[in-house]
Parts: sequence; C-alpha cells; structure tokens
Amino acid sequence: MTDPVTALQAKTHPVWEAAADLVVIGSGVAGLTAALRAQELGLHVLVVTKATVSDGNTRWAQGGIAVVLEGEHERGDSVGKHAEDTLTAGAGLCDEDAVRSIIAGGPAAVARLRAEGARFDPAAEGRPELARTREGGHSAFRVIHAGGDATGAEVERTLVATAGGRRIPVLEHHIAVDAIRTPAGEVVGVTVLDHNGVPGVVRAPAVLLASGGLGQLYQATSNPELATGDGLALALRAGAQVADVEFVQFHPTVLFTPGARGRLPLVTEAVRGEGATLHDATGASVMRGVHPLGDLAPRDVVSAAITRRMVQAPGGVDDHVFLDATGISGFAKRFPTVHAACAAIGLDPAKEPIPVTPAAHFACGGVVTTVDGRSGVRGLYAAGEVARTGLHGANRLASNSLLEGLVVGRRVADAIAADFAIGRLADPRRGVLAPPVQAPVADRDALQRAMSRYAAIGRDAEGLSVVGSVLDLSVVESPLWTPRIVEDAALTLVAEALVAAAARRTESRGCHVRTDFPERDDDSWQRGQLIRLSPSGQPVLADPIALEGVA
Repeated sequence: MTDPVTALQAKTHPVWEAAADLVVIGSGVAGLTAALRAQELGLHVLVVTKATVSDGNTRWAQGGIAVVLEGEHERGDSVGKHAEDTLTAGAGLCDEDAVRSIIAGGPAAVARLRAEGARFDPAAEGRPELARTREGGHSAFRVIHAGGDATGAEVERTLVATAGGRRIPVLEHHIAVDAIRTPAGEVVGVTVLDHNGVPGVVRAPAVLLASGGLGQLYQATSNPELATGDGLALALRAGAQVADVEFVQFHPTVLFTPGARGRLPLVTEAVRGEGATLHDATGASVMRGVHPLGDLAPRDVVSAAITRRMVQAPGGVDDHVFLDATGISGFAKRFPTVHAACAAIGLDPAKEPIPVTPAAHFACGGVVTTVDGRSGVRGLYAAGEVARTGLHGANRLASNSLLEGLVVGRRVADAIAADFAIGRLADPRRGVLAPPVQAPVADRDALQRAMSRYAAIGRDAEGLSVVGSVLDLSVVESPLWTPRIVEDAALTLVAEALVAAAARRTESRGCHVRTDFPERDDDSWQRGQLIRLSPSGQPVLADPIALEGVA
C-alpha cells in the first residue's frame, strides 16, 4: 500500500520541463511589454498566464493613461507637475526619485505604444492631437483614452497582437506555484500547474513577476477572478520582501447591484472628470466640504467619504450612493462600456443617477523593487501591480498604473538583459526542486467576508483582530496541487501580511483608514513597512524602508 507522502510526491512530481532565458508570469501590460522588449534584446522568452493571453487585468482599465505628451498638453502642464500630483496623492510615502524617473519615462513609452498600433481617441475628427480628460487628484487634463472608456482593452489588444506577430511563446491556463532556487537562494525558474493540476517545470535564470493584484481578497472588486495575489505569495516564499501592502486602493465607484459578488463593472473616474457628481439617497452632495477638489478629490478621499455617508444610511440606504451623470451630453458615445453595464441592469445614465459603491481596485504595495524591476533576490524581478517601485506610496494617482506597466515593463527587460550579459544570473541547472509545498489555506468565502467587513476602507484594532481569528480558525495545511488551492493559499498569505501591516500602522494615511487612529502621523509613520517570511513561513514585519533614492 502506498503511503500518503509517496502518493503526494507522485502527484506533484513534474511531468514535463521547459527552458528559457526569461519566464514572464502574467500577460498584462507590464508582462507583455517586458516580453516584447526582452525578445528584441535577443532573449528566449516564455510567457506563463493563468487564463488566455488577453485575460489579464489590463483590459478592464477604463480611465486611461496619465501622461504629458510633448506638444499635446494643457497650457502650463508639465511632466514635473504630473510628478507633483503623484507625490501629493501618495500622501508622503512615495519615493520621489522613483516617481520622477517613472513619470519622465511616460511620453516615450506611449509613443512606442502608438507606433505599435495603439489607437487613442483624437481631440477632433481628422486631427492628430489626442483628447484628454481629467481624473481625481490631477491638476490638469492629461489623461488620454481609447474607445471612450476602453483604454485598457486597446492597450492589451495592441500588445497581444504585437506579441502574436512576433511569435512570443505563451503557456496559457497555467499557474505559477513556487520558485525554483539554487542552494544559495537564487531564483532559476518556477514550477507550474495546468488547469487540471498537471505539474511542470520552467527553468530560467530570470523570472519576472507581472501577475497583477489581489482584489479577490474582498467580496466586491473591480478586478477579474484571476487577481488572487499569487505573485506576491510566490515572491515571499522565494525570500523577497514586500512593502506597503496595507495600502489597498478602493475605487470609489463600481456599479452597485444588490447581492453581487466578485468583479463588478467599473464606473470610470473620468465620468466625474466630465462633470458627474456624487449624492446620497436624499439628494445631498457627498463631497461638498470634504476636499478642495470636491468630486475630483483623490480616490482615497472619495472612497472614505462615500463609506462614511453609507454608514449614516441617509434615506435608509446604507450600501450605495448615486453618481449623477445626467448632465453629460453624449454619454453613451463617450462612455460606451459604462453605458452598456448600466443598460444591462435596466438603467439609462442619461436619465437617472447611477448607483455606485466603493470596491477593491488596486494594490499600491507589493514586491520591493528598483525602478527597473530588480528585487532583493537574484534572478527574481517584478513589474506592474505586483511590484512596489515607490511610485504609488499610500495611494495611487488615477491612471498611473498603465503608465507604470509600460515604463517599468521595458526597463525590467533591459535590466534582465544586462544582468544576463554580465553573468550576474545563476545557472538554472543548479536549481533544486524542493519537496511539495505545504501551505496554510483559509476558506475563501470566510476570508473575503472578514476582509470586506474589517480590513477594507475603515479599519480598527478590534476588527483587524477579528480577521486574524477568522484566519486562525479556518486555515488548514494543504499541498499546493490544484490551481484553486494555489490561489487560496496566496490569498491567505497576503491577507496575513496585510492585516499585520495594517494593525501596526496606527494612523490614517492614503487608502489606509484607521477609525481608531483617524489622523495622519508624520512623526512616527512617514515610512514604509517591510514584510518577509519567518523560518516557519509566517509573514513578519521587518525594518522600515527608507523613502529616498533608488537603486
């Protein structure tokens, strides 16, 4: 009779192996930008993605790309002013050098994307100048868009078409499970599972995490089902450090539908940029007197204001407010995606206000990297939402995410090629296949309910303790032998890290709002918090990180 350990080893033993110079985990804007650039530089690239190549979070981005294009910007606007707005939104936790470096790379990145065939909306028919809008936290009209509110879809279409044309290999319907490391701890590949749980190995001297965010930690999110924090968990298990994970940005306005769970349709911030206003069930303004920018205040301010108003339950409504866009002419043409989502629930935004509520939207923290994607572990890189470059700080400025993916995606490919050329990376043949990973796995439904109730926008010590108790009570140790278990283990680990950081940060800053510590405390807390795994596999807080300079 086969003992359980032998049976587990047989089930998780790789049945195939592949090799590359670079394996990219994720097929969104950062991952595909990096893959395309790496191929240009002569590297053999393999992209691994959980669904199909076009199913990442990028295609859901509605708002646009924040960028100050030479000769195509509002009078008085500049790259420097874009950086200043980013620093203001980041509430004192941005790395200023990183902000200025990444923002400065935006115009060239967008120019390259346009050269590859991306089509952005023109200011007027037949004119080369692009239309620009303004979103929350921006001091100027500098957000370019495509298809009205389908910018992410156009960016993804362009990158997927280019990658297909250049025949970049893509391994679809596979999830990355764990890093392969040398005895010295260098990363030299990953283990993967297909949708049936069949295991395989990809050996490569460089692994780029471009796996997106963690929106599925919460019941309501703008993120697709794929956003389960897998890359963050893999990086922690590989020995990397993460930071700023307590800062989860909630988009102020997703379309409210009673009882809905998972990914909800986004009502882009650009709707407010075009003049829509928020009010409660009694018709009272939500943002009046809250912030000088009113309805165009930064996302953390608007989300928190909506949450406070819902708690008051004006007119007996405690789970949503209303976005009045009836004054916007040509709404269906300007915002076709939003209009279609509203029409699906029988609502016409031109005639009646849109019911909206905040939902988990973007992880401002992630794997600690330089502005060119290098982590603290040799051979492991990160770009996009999974990374913490220092650009976003405590709160991301609207429409900076696609920009970051384009800029850092290219830079990380350059960094990998340079590291490869100088012999900095380890030989994949030295990688040791570790025994099957066993990890704590919490019940996803219980986890999402607890995180949404106690660790979303308004947090306090008691509620965060409740989340910790839920995790303790619902966790079971499990081998990572199915994609669902890999995802649930990642959500569990990321939730533990987030709760630890949120409990320790006894202040309110950016999108981290503590109701028991409502004030910002620059004397004690104008710093990031590093998290690593302890020898027992628990996330623990390490020394704070400096917010000056970039490597």
